[in-house]
Amino acid sequence: MSSEIMTFFQQLALMAVPILVAVTFHELAHGIVADRLGDPTPRMAGRLTLNPVKHLDPIGAIVFIITRTIGWARPVPVNPYNFKDPVKGMLYVSLAGPITNFLIAFIASLIYRAILNLQVDPQVADRIVVPLALMVRYTVILNIGIGVFNLLPVPPLDGSKILMGLLPPRLAMRYARIEPFGFIILLGLIILGIVDIIIFPLVRLLVRLLI
Repeated sequence: MSSEIMTFFQQLALMAVPILVAVTFHELAHGIVADRLGDPTPRMAGRLTLNPVKHLDPIGAIVFIITRTIGWARPVPVNPYNFKDPVKGMLYVSLAGPITNFLIAFIASLIYRAILNLQVDPQVADRIVVPLALMVRYTVILNIGIGVFNLLPVPPLDGSKILMGLLPPRLAMRYARIEPFGFIILLGLIILGIVDIIIFPLVRLLVRLLI
């Protein structure tokens, strides 16, 4: 097996836990906020769980692996008509995911700094500390990536629902008309590299600020 393939699988192994953490807590945050605001749909769908299998989206996971920065999960089902204010309710639910990712990235950055300051035996460092530091670093990068990526105002990403919650009702209704075509638009933006131009510089800036 070539060194390049070995390196890929080593990176994949180190990314596995950070991907699962980023995806699971992102979707769980959506579900918890919806549940607290009066919508039992996520609970009934079995999405108020730390089981990552319930939240993973195969295509989103592949995008994570390819880009090592961005991707998406299987959206938590939410019925906004169970909220007292459907518009504000969806706004809060949508914000919960990215905010949770940014919080995890911040906590992971503190852990990463602490690991770098550890004074240990070189053999222990090579076998345990270095891989652990890389895994925590990926946790920072991937959580920033999924947080920023999901703020794009393109359905079905959280940013689209946040924007609809901020727009005047008439404009929000017009904007909602693109929702059936959102996934196609999103894939087009990724394939054309427009997402790279928008997302990666911001992700790199935030990573530098944290670690």
